[in-house]
Amino acid sequence: MSSNIINRAQKGQFSLIAEIGVNYYDIAEKLNLSLMDAAKLMVAEAKNAGIHAVKFQSYKADTLASKHSPAYWDLDEEKTKSQYELFKKFDSFGYEEYKELSHFCGQIGIEFLSTAFDIESADYLFGLMNVYKVSSSDLNNKPFLAYQAKKNKPILLSTGASNLEEIIEAVETIRRYNSQPLTLLHCVLQYPTPFADANLNKILSLKKEFPDIIIGYSDHTKPTPDMDVCKTAYNLGAVIIEKHFTLDKSLIGNDHYHGMDPSDAKHLLEGIDFIEQIKGSGELHCLNSEKVARANARRSLVSLCRIPKGTIITEDLLTYKRPGTGISPDKIQSVLGKVASLDIEEDTVINYSMFGNLEN
Repeated sequence: MSSNIINRAQKGQFSLIAEIGVNYYDIAEKLNLSLMDAAKLMVAEAKNAGIHAVKFQSYKADTLASKHSPAYWDLDEEKTKSQYELFKKFDSFGYEEYKELSHFCGQIGIEFLSTAFDIESADYLFGLMNVYKVSSSDLNNKPFLAYQAKKNKPILLSTGASNLEEIIEAVETIRRYNSQPLTLLHCVLQYPTPFADANLNKILSLKKEFPDIIIGYSDHTKPTPDMDVCKTAYNLGAVIIEKHFTLDKSLIGNDHYHGMDPSDAKHLLEGIDFIEQIKGSGELHCLNSEKVARANARRSLVSLCRIPKGTIITEDLLTYKRPGTGISPDKIQSVLGKVASLDIEEDTVINYSMFGNLEN
């Protein structure tokens, strides 16, 4: 099986990934649903919004963070001060649950992904998805990076909080074991990311440094009404964009406060479609829609005065005016020295029939 988002990226087509993560826990509590029903509801809403893939996070707190790991997020939005305590609240899903979600995604036609945060999840996710997503936090975790690379599937690698040398080493580690398509996602490891720190020009830098690698963007800014950050990222060359996804941006904690909702996703996708429309093919030629304007807005040679039959045409007898349906001014040398075969009134558009057998 192949990855839809990778296939699209290789053809230059945009793909949007809804990072559900563990936001379904809060949706379940709000709507009085089971965790599985809440997760499936979010998947279905993503599909209905036109999103191409959904992504979860597969981890166990005990293998991800020590009990003394401090928070690095906005404590005004998420009050939990310990990474371990936060992850412990949301780590109940395992292989059977993700298998069910993967099957559900296949049924409704949206690609399933989940970030593996340990060996166990990297193993059980192998048969459930067609591309591995590696978190920014594991970019320098070479043993785990190599372990996933050896699975020989395409890889999406976020590059948040990394330096160029680290990215190069990560790419080299992956390429040592894996020749499948690789995507680097520009990312800022700050939740939420202030607009001034979005640093979207890093997308251009990644494209320059890694010309043979797909470049995308993982966004942590708060969504604007027109999704300007993500649209700008696309314009700069990010063909895959990942953004946290929620059904209620007002919910406290997790990734709701900087996530997009289905309406945001629709606006983004509509915006990308519009950008694609106005970008066009880039070919340097006159469009069919311009031909009438071209003929009428360009100029032709026009008689500056009355020219009697038999007059030898000289430059001082001519000017150039609209429309462009006669002889173009750049062809004036083909007219000079010819003899008028009829009387030409003042302000007449010149054409070759006025000079007997003179050919165009």
